[in-house]
Amino acid sequence: MANIYQVAERAGVSLATVSRVINGKSKVAQRTKDRVEIAMQELGYRPNSIAQSLASATSNRVGILVSVLDGPFFSNMLASIETTLRDAGKHVIITAGHSDEAKEKEAIEFLISCRCDALILCIDSISDDYLIELSDRNVQFAVINHQIPQIAERCFIVDNEQGGYLATKSAIDKGHKQIGYISGPSYKEDARLRLRGHQRALEEAGIEFDADYVYCGDYHDSSGEAGFDYLQSLDKSCTAIVCGNDDMATGVIFAARRAGINMPQQLSVIGFDDLIFARYTYPSLTSVENPISDMGTMAAFWILQTVYKQSTGNKIENLFKTRVVVRDSLSEPIFINDM
Repeated sequence: MANIYQVAERAGVSLATVSRVINGKSKVAQRTKDRVEIAMQELGYRPNSIAQSLASATSNRVGILVSVLDGPFFSNMLASIETTLRDAGKHVIITAGHSDEAKEKEAIEFLISCRCDALILCIDSISDDYLIELSDRNVQFAVINHQIPQIAERCFIVDNEQGGYLATKSAIDKGHKQIGYISGPSYKEDARLRLRGHQRALEEAGIEFDADYVYCGDYHDSSGEAGFDYLQSLDKSCTAIVCGNDDMATGVIFAARRAGINMPQQLSVIGFDDLIFARYTYPSLTSVENPISDMGTMAAFWILQTVYKQSTGNKIENLFKTRVVVRDSLSEPIFINDM
């Protein structure tokens, strides 16, 4: 394997010049830089990443923490982050916190121990105080899907309350009054905000909010099935069910079809996230678009600009809007029961 001495000899420059080209920390004439890079390519020379990081005081590694590694929601975000950072010459280390406070803290400390230059965090359980303390320790990190006022400039969020509002309003605008709601787990900030938006839409339309018509799920399709069964057991059946995410909405569709219910004529269903499978359910799922990939990309841009001082040409935006993508699962009800 070629070494730095051979590169210097082939390029006709000093070892110090080769080192400056590799580390990119000092200005080198473009003609000289080209000679060094051509020599490296011809010799098949690969710089030692550890030596590079010591010389530049950076590792070019970014740590990413998510709740889970399976499913399309986080995979879309991870893909956008990895692509953005790789295009800038950075690499990622990914770990999961499994919505557990101790595991999330352990994962963060692991990423720090790996000498990551910065972190991108999608957390569920650790406190704002811990993250503020992390900031005080001069750990560079961005947060996705969670708002912390004290460090708002590094938080990238979707307007979950507005998304929940738009989901329910889309059912109300079609004439639905008896609307059930299946929420995500109450310990999740996004679930609470989406439910609050649902309540606001009902209030605005003059429809009384009834807590009995809310089922607390866990964002998995099985709780969509369970939520459907619960809502069906109530005195007044729902003509529409709004769900806190697409997984639970598909559970509702599956359970409704199993029960012989005609959709959307007898039951409309609305989801949240607009994942890839939403267009392939039967009927195809009306859903609130959640720009999680865009949030991931923006968090990566923030790190490139803030930590690596690289110009990306992008204005940093922290709040992302939602919209309803209307498909076949939403229509006017056949029967409208007054509440």
